[in-house]
Amino acid sequence: MNLMTYEFADRLKNLPPYLFAEIEEKVRKKAAQGVDIIDFGIGDPDLPTPKPIVEEIKRQLDDPDNHRYPSSQGEADTRQAIAEWYSKRFGVELNPDREVAILLGSKEGLANVARAFVNPGDKVLCPDPAYPVYAQGATTLCDAVPVKVPLHAEDDFLLNFDDDIPQDARMLYLNYPNNPTGAVAPRAFLKRALRWCNDTGTILCYDNAYSEMTFDDYVAPSVLEFGRQAIEFGSLSKTFNMTGYRLGYAVGDATLIAGLKKVKSQIDSGTPKFIQKAASVALGEYTSAARPEIVQRSVDVYEERRNVVVAGLRSMGFEVKPPKGTFYLFFNVGADSMEFATRMLDVGVVVTPGVGFGRNGEGFVRMALTQPVERIEEALERMRSVL
Repeated sequence: MNLMTYEFADRLKNLPPYLFAEIEEKVRKKAAQGVDIIDFGIGDPDLPTPKPIVEEIKRQLDDPDNHRYPSSQGEADTRQAIAEWYSKRFGVELNPDREVAILLGSKEGLANVARAFVNPGDKVLCPDPAYPVYAQGATTLCDAVPVKVPLHAEDDFLLNFDDDIPQDARMLYLNYPNNPTGAVAPRAFLKRALRWCNDTGTILCYDNAYSEMTFDDYVAPSVLEFGRQAIEFGSLSKTFNMTGYRLGYAVGDATLIAGLKKVKSQIDSGTPKFIQKAASVALGEYTSAARPEIVQRSVDVYEERRNVVVAGLRSMGFEVKPPKGTFYLFFNVGADSMEFATRMLDVGVVVTPGVGFGRNGEGFVRMALTQPVERIEEALERMRSVL
């Protein structure tokens, strides 16, 4: 019998090596050796989902209707809840039927919107450093060309529209508060970004998944506050500690939403109804633009952790600017980021090398604030011992 051989499609071959898989394998081996691992690598909240949300899911599971297929575009009452939340939180009025889609987490929508509007060979502008899905899951898997546009620390990791940015691209991805850098965007920046995209005919895809995770005096806006010619993505994952539930949303221009819905109608059947019902309850906790208590409690925890890590890293000589958004710290280690991460792993501390987010992330590492303070303090002592 001849053994079959299978060859990946070219678009899969064109994906770069997945650095994070290499790191995960190293972590696995260390753990197997009995090393106590303190993991700051994955942006997965360690805090529990608020009790009212969990209780609502349990209640909704008793309704047999919620065991049936949901709609790929999202249930009507969930889309209405998103629209009402945007009105309260951002002052943006949305048509829930034409300007809202429910997603299997924002990552799915960020990838699938490219399937709806990007043709093979099109240019897609992708920040560098950035969440890899923009260049890989969206662009490369659509046989399009990712054009890396650099973000620099001296510009507060904001895209500089005075740079020589291609004006013939099909799409631009932006993300603030930013993963991995923690950077936040002033309102004037978002106005300019939207104007630049409209002037050049570029579709603006705005990833606003961390809008509720902000500190100090910063309140994250929606890009839709400055115009409707864009599509914005959000998620309940970080806001309500619901990463495993897989529920996000896309809002904005009706044509962009329609294209995304058409793709989704061919490839998924939507988030389970009982999770959507609980999401409506979660969003209903907002009575104004201010964060409700169940969200503020989490933000307070992350702010305390941020302050502990910043103080600890500064005591080791690192220049660290406390981020005003996300639960990430992105700081310059003055060394090869992969080598630094490997050295930290030798003492059981997992950090993510910045090069995994793009060439311009080299020399930096990212730490996710997903460990309690006592473990953070232990990790800082371990780091100090090998520096």
